Amino acid sequence: MGKEYAYARISRKTQKIERQIENLTKAYPDARIYQEAYTGTKTEGRKEFKRMLSAVKPGDTIVFDSVSRMSRNADDGIKLYMDLYDKGVNLVFLKEQYINTDVYKESIQQTIASTGNEIADIYIEATNKVIKLLAEQQIRKAFEQSEKEVQDLHERTREGIREAKRKGKQVGRAAGARVATRKSVEAKKLMQEYSRDFNGTLNDIDTMVQIRARVGTLSRNTYYKYKKELFEQLA
Repeated sequence: MGKEYAYARISRKTQKIERQIENLTKAYPDARIYQEAYTGTKTEGRKEFKRMLSAVKPGDTIVFDSVSRMSRNADDGIKLYMDLYDKGVNLVFLKEQYINTDVYKESIQQTIASTGNEIADIYIEATNKVIKLLAEQQIRKAFEQSEKEVQDLHERTREGIREAKRKGKQVGRAAGARVATRKSVEAKKLMQEYSRDFNGTLNDIDTMVQIRARVGTLSRNTYYKYKKELFEQLA
């Protein structure tokens, strides 16, 4: 038997991914789960998804909570589905099990066997093509429905913004408003700990070295921006 993989994805980092993971582990407890937050509708740019695809081999299984987790773009979804199917990878969609590759495979295998009769074989070949096309249409329909749901959500969001603006409500972040990120919060905390301008003993250069070691890349401009904000917050 091949290996089992599972993929979970959320559109925004503020969303919760636990529900998907719970569904996946309940159905396939031995599957290795890849997860990420990704905003786009296509498959490009999804690092964890690409890592998983590079690991799977013929006979392996990939499990998704729903077809939208694989792709929310119908053309990309059907192409990827067929590519993986042709490579011998099994696909499972917990919420759309009617398009699992096993179901698709069964539809193809249920076609009439060749008889050796030339006229009958022409009819059989045509019948096989029809059955395959019907199965592919079902798969495409699932991806198109997922894509439509995304488009409808975007339209409802736009309508909500238009209505809020009509009523004079503030939409989005006010000009000049600051957003606290995990990186800025951690950097300011370390700045207070190490900088001699606060509770520490180090100059700005050495403080930057300490912060970069903990939070990653931090430009001089960003450092002094955080420092200024910190002075204002503590004033």
